[in-house]
Amino acid sequence: MSAKRSRGQRAGLSREAVLEAALALVGREGMGALTMRRLAAELDIEAMTIYHYVPNKDALLDGLVERVVSLAAAARSEGEDWRGTLLAYARSLRRTLLAHPAVVPLLATRPALTAETMAAVEAVLTTLREAGFAPAQGLRMVYATIGLVVGQSAVAPDTSGSQGPQAVDAEAYPLFAEALAAGGTGPEERFEFALTALVAGFAPAGER
Repeated sequence: MSAKRSRGQRAGLSREAVLEAALALVGREGMGALTMRRLAAELDIEAMTIYHYVPNKDALLDGLVERVVSLAAAARSEGEDWRGTLLAYARSLRRTLLAHPAVVPLLATRPALTAETMAAVEAVLTTLREAGFAPAQGLRMVYATIGLVVGQSAVAPDTSGSQGPQAVDAEAYPLFAEALAAGGTGPEERFEFALTALVAGFAPAGER
């Protein structure tokens, strides 16, 4: 094993690399495995060196939220309307959370108002403002959209078949059985239904 770098030897290391290593660690072993000392060991640096990049555990957790939000930030394309912006961001955020499920509870409990997370939200708010939404209304829309994505992402996909039509007594629950038999009730379909219904309900004040 190579010698650990000292506090003054941080060549090639950055805050982004530290957050990437933390994200990989919780992805493999869960949030309970994430400590400053363990993360330093993952990066092959002295334990005290980690504090040069994240001053404490709270900052590290906020950084994980920041990293996921940054990964999910949808690129704005010319001519994309506000609904397309919200839909694209929501779908991108869900894909990112499904790839990093251990971080889902953090998004539900930590506001993590870092410069990077606020920049991601600001980009969406800019599109909404151009469409006629006041900033406060736009922020409520963003929070509602993120809340939907986090809630839907927290529901593990059912792969056991326990939710299939055969699991329901069709005589006792005929409508439930008919709905399941018709299909379209899987996690992806439920998410798309809820997302499109939510965004369809938004409208600038002048369109109400």
